Amino acid sequence: MSGQFLGISENSVHKQRVIIPAAFKKRFSEEAEKSVIVTLGPNDTIAIYPLDNWKDTLERLKNGDEHAKQLRTQLIDFAMMEQELEGPGRVRIHDMLLHEVGITDSVIIKGEGHYISLWNPDVYNQVRHSKLNKHRKQFSSEDYQL
Repeated sequence: MSGQFLGISENSVHKQRVIIPAAFKKRFSEEAEKSVIVTLGPNDTIAIYPLDNWKDTLERLKNGDEHAKQLRTQLIDFAMMEQELEGPGRVRIHDMLLHEVGITDSVIIKGEGHYISLWNPDVYNQVRHSKLNKHRKQFSSEDYQL
């Protein structure tokens, strides 16, 4: 399986293409064959699944509860064609998806464990700030002493 995709990077969007960071590309398994599925993600994001993780995710959702089955249908409904990463790791994002999540010139690329998300930088900063405030209130240095 491909992953663990962790961390963030910022990059530009050029001719509907985004370059996947090298650290993420190294995490693609041979089974993924550098092929991805691009679909709508949570929180006004775009989700990029390596092909092996896409197949595994659909299979797990297929065997889940009604909510999981509905998510599976939505992932498929919003998915674009399977594609191979181009050149240095570029992936083409359909204009429709870019428009739906408000991504124009710049994008935050975030590792989400088994998939990669693309964020409008303003939306990402708002969500991160909200989570940061909750984190500061909920956890102290003692919580980090595992």
